[in-house]
Amino acid sequence: MNTAAKLGAYGAALALVACGGWVTGTAVGPFPRATGAGTEAAGHADTHGGTAAAVVDHQPGGLASAAGGYTLEPASTTLTPGATTAFTFKITGPDRAAVTAYDVEHEKRMHFIVVRRDTTGYRHLHPDLGADGTWTVPIAIADAGSYRAFADFTPSGGKAQTLGVDLVAPGLFQPVDHWESRVADVGGYRVRLDGDLVPGRSSRVTATVTEDGHPVTDLQPYLGAYGHLVALRRGDLGYLHVHPDGEPGDGKTAAGPAVTFFAEVPSAGTYRLFLDFRHGGVVRTAEFTVTTAEGSAS
Repeated sequence: MNTAAKLGAYGAALALVACGGWVTGTAVGPFPRATGAGTEAAGHADTHGGTAAAVVDHQPGGLASAAGGYTLEPASTTLTPGATTAFTFKITGPDRAAVTAYDVEHEKRMHFIVVRRDTTGYRHLHPDLGADGTWTVPIAIADAGSYRAFADFTPSGGKAQTLGVDLVAPGLFQPVDHWESRVADVGGYRVRLDGDLVPGRSSRVTATVTEDGHPVTDLQPYLGAYGHLVALRRGDLGYLHVHPDGEPGDGKTAAGPAVTFFAEVPSAGTYRLFLDFRHGGVVRTAEFTVTTAEGSAS
């Protein structure tokens, strides 16, 4: 093959690679960018009170550090592996001043989630608020890696917000793959998750808790509920916070073994689900990996 022919073939190959990359990129993303208006209530789905319709916007929360006029501003974005970091941050409002007044949602004014970007090392924390609007929370992580933190809150007089920021724990680490799993074993308990996630509509999922093979019928309220479920979309870690159908003391909601949720996921894909439940005075977290039902529209 002469030089001109070789150059022509090489150019054609480059064009095919570029075209293939563009097709792949459009097939898997990017996800539609969330706007300020579209993320004000996104990610904070609440079915507390027996309503089957989840209140979720088109996009999950936590994809940006600023939305709806509010900004998550950490004092530092570095964590220390194998140690406890006194992590501080502020939420600034539309006037750029630190927000100091928050509504109590599920017994707390701030729900703070920290997880490594491979969805390992999940933590559900509740920081303390200082008079100047500074939140403080101890964060203990075991391993190095890139982490995502989510601030889930409602400013007084405003709408629910979920903001996210990346954190880093320096050092070498090995990413963990989480395969499809609907059964979790944690501290002598087994939790089974039944039901399918269907994009774009309310999906019923039920967690059933047993201890040593026996149904747990005396779950204890935790943050005003028998269970708290957080879902993270694999890839971008889009955040969905869902609460169960019914509440303790309403005269109709049993304290286990089944806890039912209604969740709405915005797109097809794989989600990591984290269920917090309390029994015997101890809060435990069951983890699941669930892919949306086949044939679902995105």
